[in-house]
Amino acid sequence: MQKVKVGVVGAGSWATAIVKILLHSVDNVHWWVREPEIAAHLREYGHNPLYLSSVSFDMDRVKVSHDLNEVLREVDIPVFCVPSAYLGSALAGIDASLLEGKPLVSAIKGIVPEKNLIIADYFHQYYGMPYKQLVVVSGPSHAEEVAQEKLTYLTVASQDRVNAAAVSGLFACRYIKTSLSDDIFGTEYAPVLKNIIAIASGICSGLGYGDNFQAVLISNALQEINRFLEAIRPNHRDIKKSVYLGDLLVTCYSQFSRNRRYGHMLARGYSPRYAQMEMNMVVEGYYATKCIREINKNHQVEMPVVDAVFDILYNDVRPSEAIAQLEDRLS
Repeated sequence: MQKVKVGVVGAGSWATAIVKILLHSVDNVHWWVREPEIAAHLREYGHNPLYLSSVSFDMDRVKVSHDLNEVLREVDIPVFCVPSAYLGSALAGIDASLLEGKPLVSAIKGIVPEKNLIIADYFHQYYGMPYKQLVVVSGPSHAEEVAQEKLTYLTVASQDRVNAAAVSGLFACRYIKTSLSDDIFGTEYAPVLKNIIAIASGICSGLGYGDNFQAVLISNALQEINRFLEAIRPNHRDIKKSVYLGDLLVTCYSQFSRNRRYGHMLARGYSPRYAQMEMNMVVEGYYATKCIREINKNHQVEMPVVDAVFDILYNDVRPSEAIAQLEDRLS
């Protein structure tokens, strides 16, 4: 067991899975849970009542708190795993000095709405954190499969090799394999984009498009992601690696993909807002679509799939009409 003190910020399914992962490497995990009633339930019963409730924790090794400053004060490495839409409110009132000098890990696959910033840029601009201090954990990793200890591959990205290696060692275990990257921007933007593509995939599935069309949609979408990344953050990245292509595929095809499920509901006639209410979960792709469109105004990258999803979500275009128009823009 490593002696480093680690904290997890968030109480959703991926945060819960990460606590499970980290307990293979460290003696105990500090866990920030916003809602006092969920924190109390965890302390008494040893499981999250809302997400991955089948995962049981030894509460002698998990220190739950709904005071974020308390958690940040205690740990050497905080792992942030709240929905990007709620990151600002989660950080409200924190003592920013508690972040100084610590590797800060983002396991958030989203973009901060209104700010149009990925997590690394958000911490850099609003908390003055050097990019070398930031570590991104990403890859095809549905929390439900991690909870079942199914083999999963994660990429740990940082501009600081020492920080990347340290975080990689914390996440690696019997069912988690890790690899290193220096592409913090690509490994943040690619998940933001794949959530949008997964909504499109779910819409097409709900409209009755078959596997042949889905293959064309996703292969075109990968090119779209690559064009966007090269326009805003050029790098020597290989877009076919699992952190890019693999994450795109699993989010577009998996039964666990909330963005795909959301798209399927849109195809069935749900409004964008009502579908989110029915799911009772944050759909990162909904917020990401508007953010990426606004960012792309400065770059003018050709993004037909994102355009189609935007029209459905924000311009009240019927899904069948938007996808029919998309058909002629794919090849």
